[in-house]
Amino acid sequence: MHELVRSNDLVLLGAIEALLASADLGCLIADQHISSLEGMIGAFPRRLLVREQDSRRARALLIEAGYGDELRPAPSP
Repeated sequence: MHELVRSNDLVLLGAIEALLASADLGCLIADQHISSLEGMIGAFPRRLLVREQDSRRARALLIEAGYGDELRPAPSP
């Protein structure tokens, strides 16, 4: 799995998740249940992950949609 976005903004993550789903790209939002441990204060960001083989396509889609500033650095080859 490759991390695309790390954020505390649940609305942003939901919008990106919906965008990826509309392009038939599956994703996983990791760390979303940590809020029960942190007391819902938003101290731990959630991570949006995609499969390695979908990473390039997902990155291009997010950049085209205006979410390029939210992307984590691309992995080194």
